[in-house]
Amino acid sequence: MSKTTTQFICSNCGFTTSRWQGKCPECENWNTFAETVVRAVKSGTSSLASKPQLLSENIGRNILRISTGIGEMDTVLGGGLVAGSLVLIGGDPGIGKSTLALQVALNLSRAGESVLYISGEESGHQIALRSGRIDRSTDLSVLSETNLESILATLEADKPSLAIIDSIQTIT
Repeated sequence: MSKTTTQFICSNCGFTTSRWQGKCPECENWNTFAETVVRAVKSGTSSLASKPQLLSENIGRNILRISTGIGEMDTVLGGGLVAGSLVLIGGDPGIGKSTLALQVALNLSRAGESVLYISGEESGHQIALRSGRIDRSTDLSVLSETNLESILATLEADKPSLAIIDSIQTIT
């Protein structure tokens, strides 16, 4: 059985206390504490209860989407890729997932976006051969790597607009 307690969190600076206070001792603002329900879970840790949102609070937000250059894919994605999102392409072996991902990478690279295509299954030479069948005129940054730490270090250093990992199950 989980035990429910309350905490008071300053809406201005995030300071947390077990009782309500009129003035925050951290930021010194008045009447900024909000009561939050906390449930203690069996492992002894606690988690803050999340506040649900109404759908109407999210209507009308314009989310910038990046076109993949493939109309049907943009339709499936609701108008294109959303910055900060993750898209998983799945299907049977040989169905064309890698070719589709490479085509998106080439389209976005041609449009001026910085794209890094990371392959854990193919060498740069193999990707270049497939790329030549799709679009000979567009160049693309390619990394053949399966080590997650190396991939993350490269992403941190290069900061591409789009990173494609083909395929995620090869990453260790």
